[in-house]
Amino acid sequence: MNRAILIGLIIIIPASSLLAQQTQFISDPLATFKQAKEFYQKEYYSLAYPLFKELEQQYREADQNNQPLVAQEIKYYSIVCGLRQNEPMAGERANEFIDLETNNPRVQMMSFQLAEYDYRKRDYTAAVRLYEHVNSSNLDEKELADMKFHEGYCYFTQKRFELAKPLFNAIRQLPKDPNYKDANYYYGFICFYDKNYSEALTAFKVVEEAPNYEKVVPYYIANIYLLQGQKERALQYAEAKLKNNNQYYDNEMRQMVGHGYYEEKDFAKALPYLEQYTKNAPKITRTDLYELSYCYYQTQNWDKAIEGFKQLGGKQDSLAQNSMYLLGDAYLKTGQKANARNAFLICSSNSSNPSQKEISSFNYAKLSCELGYQDVALSELQSFLQQYPNSTYNAEAKELLVSVLANTNNYKEALSLTNNLEHASENTKKLYARILYGRATELINDGLLISANDMLDKALKEPNNASVLPFINFWKAEVSYRLNKIDDAIRYYFDYLKSGAISGEANPTNAKYNLGYCFLKKENYRQAQNFFEQIVRRPEINSPLMEQDAYIREADCFYMNRDYKTALSMYNKVLDYSWPSSDYATFQKAMIAGVNNANDKINLLNSITRKFPNSSLIPDANMEIAITHLSKEEYREALPFLKNIINTPGNDALKPRAYLKSGICYYNMNNSAEALNQYNILLKQYPNSPEAQDALDNAKSIYVEQGRSSEYVNFAKTMGVDISSSQEDQLAYQEAEVQFNNGNFANAANKFEQYLTKFPDGKYSLEANYYKSEIYFNQKDWAKAVQGYEAVADKAPNKFAEKSLLQAAHLNFFELKDYATAEKYFSKLKDFASTQENKLEAMRGLLRCQYQLQQWDQAAENSKDLLNQKSLSTDDRILSNMSIAKSYQSSNQCATALQYFRTAASLSKAAYGAEARYEIANCLFQQDQLKDAEKAAFEVINKSGSYEEWVTKAYLLLGDIYTKEKDYFNAKATFKSIIENAKIEDLRQQAQQKLNQVNEEENRSGKTGADNQ
Repeated sequence: MNRAILIGLIIIIPASSLLAQQTQFISDPLATFKQAKEFYQKEYYSLAYPLFKELEQQYREADQNNQPLVAQEIKYYSIVCGLRQNEPMAGERANEFIDLETNNPRVQMMSFQLAEYDYRKRDYTAAVRLYEHVNSSNLDEKELADMKFHEGYCYFTQKRFELAKPLFNAIRQLPKDPNYKDANYYYGFICFYDKNYSEALTAFKVVEEAPNYEKVVPYYIANIYLLQGQKERALQYAEAKLKNNNQYYDNEMRQMVGHGYYEEKDFAKALPYLEQYTKNAPKITRTDLYELSYCYYQTQNWDKAIEGFKQLGGKQDSLAQNSMYLLGDAYLKTGQKANARNAFLICSSNSSNPSQKEISSFNYAKLSCELGYQDVALSELQSFLQQYPNSTYNAEAKELLVSVLANTNNYKEALSLTNNLEHASENTKKLYARILYGRATELINDGLLISANDMLDKALKEPNNASVLPFINFWKAEVSYRLNKIDDAIRYYFDYLKSGAISGEANPTNAKYNLGYCFLKKENYRQAQNFFEQIVRRPEINSPLMEQDAYIREADCFYMNRDYKTALSMYNKVLDYSWPSSDYATFQKAMIAGVNNANDKINLLNSITRKFPNSSLIPDANMEIAITHLSKEEYREALPFLKNIINTPGNDALKPRAYLKSGICYYNMNNSAEALNQYNILLKQYPNSPEAQDALDNAKSIYVEQGRSSEYVNFAKTMGVDISSSQEDQLAYQEAEVQFNNGNFANAANKFEQYLTKFPDGKYSLEANYYKSEIYFNQKDWAKAVQGYEAVADKAPNKFAEKSLLQAAHLNFFELKDYATAEKYFSKLKDFASTQENKLEAMRGLLRCQYQLQQWDQAAENSKDLLNQKSLSTDDRILSNMSIAKSYQSSNQCATALQYFRTAASLSKAAYGAEARYEIANCLFQQDQLKDAEKAAFEVINKSGSYEEWVTKAYLLLGDIYTKEKDYFNAKATFKSIIENAKIEDLRQQAQQKLNQVNEEENRSGKTGADNQ
């Protein structure tokens, strides 16, 4: 009975009764004791307690001795009343009573009361200790029932279920006991814990509707039905209870119902329960998320299925593998092939389910093929066929492999793979010519002409080359022209023109234009004119550069055939249109004018310096003016123009000639001393030039004329000339030369080496070095070839200098990869080149070296100079734009760099094109334009398959893009793909580091907890 009720009872007791009791207490202590006991028995503890306390205080020592039992009873009831009213000091008094009193029944009763006191205070440990020492024979039925329940509850809180269970069971036998329902609940819980589900169900059914338990017990009842195999009954029961929306274990019951329907494969019914459960749960297991995602998958809610399955990768168990397999299929259902490919990649790396691993490996390869990841598709298909030779997908895999080879632009890998096939199929054989041709064009774009030529020769011999034969002929002609095999070039261009086929640069216009140049080189000007005039019929002010150049070359043909009138008319039209080659047209007009009038020629040539101050023809104009004056014996007038050539930086090709002619001028002006000085400078600075011998001869004439022949001998020796040349030197050289002329090149090379060993600075050392290098070059012994070319180039100018400079530069760059040395010779060639063609080659070679050496500022300046030249090739424009872009990129001007990278990418499919496409993606990423960067990265992968470095870097960039977008699934899949497939170790390690970073970042977020399945 609670305290509020007791207070109410006090209020309704009549005052007369209280007065009578007080009177009795005063007159009769025993009467007071009886009254207090009566209150106690009626559980009026608040009324009994003050009476017992008063009796305790008034009971004298003598009374305690005379009536010890009464005194003990008063003390007992006083303490119990205090305990019943939960007084703080009552517990101490009760413990003292238990320790000191000898009346065992009363001590037992006091133990019970103190235990109840501790129970009410929830000190269950102290309470159970006392209950265990209480003799139940001293308790009435109610007290005994209370003690059993309370002691059982104390054991329950201590999880001593084996002791609590019989006590609760005893109360369950007393339906009228106030603790009856509570005992059933706790008894049912213990039975459930002991897996005695029938007993638990019986007990729980008693309290199923009880207010205190109606929100809790249904959860256990539903679970018991499930555990008893009554799944349908469990689900119906749980669903019915959930409709009330008042269950304590609402979320757990939803999980139970959802899981039940999931196991029944009724995914539509399972879905709302699992959906609500995962929404409300603070943490869920991977299994929970898988079941929900699978329900979405089965009900074709692909987007939500994808969102769930994406979170279940990263482990090497069957749940992870199955999730990735279904994720891949869901992506396919929604047309997201790129994401499906990543899912199948992850699934294929898990060996939990061999069948799923096999199917996923095939799907990954197939999707790689469909999405343009040709390099990956090739390796994956090959790996699949090796790993699963008896797969049901084998036939389709072989067909896909053939398809990849047919459509790939990864010619390098395709060629290697085809060459290594033991038994090539008929389809592969049909594709071989196309692969050879494709690889040859890549090598041409990369400047490796000799290797490209070999590849084209193989393609020409292939029986299945009909589809690419016209283009093989075109590029065979192009390579022959660049290798100065003009007759071969003409033949192949004509073969190409018979087809009429067109593919990019391989078109009739380019072929006719190049044929014009071929005949121009052969000095067949009528044929050259015929082809040039086919390029441009009606020149206009804005004609394309090729048409402008063809028109000028046509004019040159008329000029060379002495049809000066027609040529002059055409040159004038160039000037009327102010084309970039107006300086050249003026120069040619001057040459025509010089046929009849030397002064007109000189005036026109002088105008070039005035009208075109940056023209590369100014040195040539100065030389022509000087020659014209010399022809008129106007020596004094010629000298200023020769000095212009000598004093202007560069133009080294013309300087030996300028010094020689200056000496002639001074001689004819009777200044022999200055003439000898000019010859002296020439011989010291350019001792190997063709003009050196003329200078020596002229000097000899002066000394002889002046009667100083003995001084000439000393002069010649100071110039390094041995007047009495050794007969042994000449014979040794001639011995080698005979072998060379007879085509015994191996013997000739050996003889040249012997000559150079014996006469390193011999009279014929230039010839010996040059011819032995030519032999080694044709044998493709690049290291030996370059030694001789360098020796000749270092002595420029000389009759072999220009060719040797070009070869030394080319070999160092393309074959030996010594870019610093190549830069040296390209730079020297730029100064000594006697033709515009070689000057352009020097400028483009110099740019290639600066590019490789990452000298961006110098490369940018050189590029701008190169872009101002006439008749630029596509390769020149590509590299120039790349260099300028790199210069801007190095100074963090990405927006400007992008313009030049895009121009370069639009012009090339080769290595620089691959790099340009990558840098476009990289710049966009740096500018945080992630979607555009992703698109650009895929373009690298799809269009630059032969260039592994840039393809792999594009994959790395894709991973960075996904990471920045927090798309961890695709980021991890991308980096894993690189780790498994990359052949460049440095890039593979970068991918591993990035994958680790993504895993760390992902682990810092997410709802899915550990799965304890």
